[in-house]
Amino acid sequence: MKHVAKTLKGLWSLVVGLKITGVELCKPWLTVHYPRQTVDNLATYRGHIELTPNDADPDMPKCILCMRCRDICPSGCIAIGMHVAGYEADPLDDGLFLSPEIRSPGSIHQSPPPDKIDRILDSYDLNYSLCSLCGQCVQICPVDAIRFSDNVYLAGTDRKLFQMDLLQRFRR
Repeated sequence: MKHVAKTLKGLWSLVVGLKITGVELCKPWLTVHYPRQTVDNLATYRGHIELTPNDADPDMPKCILCMRCRDICPSGCIAIGMHVAGYEADPLDDGLFLSPEIRSPGSIHQSPPPDKIDRILDSYDLNYSLCSLCGQCVQICPVDAIRFSDNVYLAGTDRKLFQMDLLQRFRR
């Protein structure tokens, strides 16, 4: 008797499972079958960050090198390289050190700074494999020099592919 009850209970479970499967099978598909179909609603997509071009000179990024994006990034995935125009440090003058590896700011003997310091962007690197897409760098930028890209087809098998030089598209 127990065997028959156990079998009937198992059959009932099978019928309930088949009913749920049949209902879900008749519903319309929500996924996109990638090579045959593409996505058309990219307005809200948030991909990796990219630099926006300057309005006056489209071959230059809008970045003013305030370093806020690098400082606020919780993942530490943004690296910015820059130099001040017209400034060349004396290689023989090391300046004063606070400890063996920490230099005292402004301790190198140099001419007084000009009225306007012209900073030049050398590199703007993003390690996308570390980025959490939190958007804090985009929100804090005072001149809207960073935006999310709409590159949905970014894929790769090597981590080196996700270490991006964001200035590359401005170089010609």
